[in-house]
Amino acid sequence: MNFYALSSSFDPVGSEAQTPVIMTFLIFIGLSLLCVFMLATQKDHPESLYIADRSLSPVFNGFALAGEQISIAVLIAIPGAITLFGYDGFSAAIDSFISIAVLLLLSQKIRNSGLYTLGGLFSMRASGPAPRIAATLVTLTITIPILLIQLRAAGIITALLIGMSTDEAQVICTILMGCLVTCFAVVADLRGTSFLQVVKVPITLVTLAVITLLALKKFDWDPGTLLAAAVDKSVSPDEFLSPGLWPYASLGSLNTFGDHMVLILGTAVMPHLLLRISASSTGRSARRSMSIAAGLVGAFFLLLITTGFAAAAVVGSRRIGAADPIGQSSLIWLSSAVLSDDSGIRTSLITVVACVSFLAVLTTVTSVTFAAAVSFAHDVFAQSTHSHAAEVRFLRLAVFILCAGGLSLSAATHNYPVEFLITFSTSIAASCIFPALICSFFWRRFNSRGLLWSVYGGLILCITLTIFSPAVSGTNYALWPEANFDWYPFQSPGLISVPAAFILGWLGSKRPQRDTGNDFRSIQYRITTGNEFGPGAAD
Repeated sequence: MNFYALSSSFDPVGSEAQTPVIMTFLIFIGLSLLCVFMLATQKDHPESLYIADRSLSPVFNGFALAGEQISIAVLIAIPGAITLFGYDGFSAAIDSFISIAVLLLLSQKIRNSGLYTLGGLFSMRASGPAPRIAATLVTLTITIPILLIQLRAAGIITALLIGMSTDEAQVICTILMGCLVTCFAVVADLRGTSFLQVVKVPITLVTLAVITLLALKKFDWDPGTLLAAAVDKSVSPDEFLSPGLWPYASLGSLNTFGDHMVLILGTAVMPHLLLRISASSTGRSARRSMSIAAGLVGAFFLLLITTGFAAAAVVGSRRIGAADPIGQSSLIWLSSAVLSDDSGIRTSLITVVACVSFLAVLTTVTSVTFAAAVSFAHDVFAQSTHSHAAEVRFLRLAVFILCAGGLSLSAATHNYPVEFLITFSTSIAASCIFPALICSFFWRRFNSRGLLWSVYGGLILCITLTIFSPAVSGTNYALWPEANFDWYPFQSPGLISVPAAFILGWLGSKRPQRDTGNDFRSIQYRITTGNEFGPGAAD
């Protein structure tokens, strides 16, 4: 039996509301796709597609950056984790918000560098094709698991809306949603995706705020009463507001620390976020955009936290957990429970939640896939051709292949508990990207050998330690619970791989190279001022 499967009789929407919800949902999907095709640019210059000619205003790009944080996985995972695991789910939401602060510290330097792909950033301190190839490999390793999880979540949510929670229905919904999203992603560019990201933010915030207010109304507008009800209806009232309910909490405090570290550092340096920051006109604009995004994301996570506790209070953790062992449907169940069954407003609320979920899938899959395809097209393919039209054609082909591959894997692994892949992706980012960027920006002696040792060392450690971790074997929630080769005792490889990546970067850079890449003095001047270092520049 799949530990992560939904009960086949699970139907939080209800038969009466399903027809109007489905019809409105389909109309919204059609309008979204039409909007995308209308916004798609006809230009064949790569920078117009990749970074919108660096013309996005601080406010517009700030909303788009906030939209990047509203993925379907976050939208359903955070409330579900809080509903079932209380404090442990709450701490995951806080970690996700803190990651914005980390990116805020790096955003101006990233934009001032003038580079917009991970390969370009790696090549700041290392010459030749090797850094770009390493960056593309890292980007793919991060992207494919995210696509798998996002498309799987889309299928589960869609199946819930039509009242069919069987495995077969979820797989069919995953494939159908994946095909729709692939059509969108193939024609999209950064500007068109940004528009939908901007639209998604206020719709999501207003929807979550309405659900929160309706939940509070049930408890006479008293947050304390709501929290008390959430504790009383939880699986373990005595431990709900304390650490320890999360399944991996049994692995100890070091495992918890590793989980926090990779979530904060890894989420901050995802390739699609680095690409979006580069769309700002200047470094100061990028920093202002991040400040705007931080406020919006803070409001988003505050509302998510509230809806998580509200679902536990209104519906009950035991009831949700019995039908859905990881709580991924808690937001939909809450939206259907805060109003009476015969209410037209209830149907409208569920419909809006469905539309928000579709937008989250659409924008997240497109952004992540687009960033990976840009890495392929710009860092690998473009190095062997000078044709902009050929590069753009290769970009579209890469998007299609990535979406098709992610969709195939999502359908093939539907009956397996692969949620640990989110931790794996963030661990790769925290181990391979964060140390390389920090050393590139701040350490004078960092060179090509140090960068490659750091990136490949972090990548190999993440893959190896994940394979031999409790997430893959040896536990009830593992990928193969019957097997037993989990000699690495922690869920997250980042506890070892992140410090190891820094150490490997230092060891590789200890011995000087003849070809040390670009001069550190000019790099420091550029990432600080946004201008090239020249004879007239101040020392």
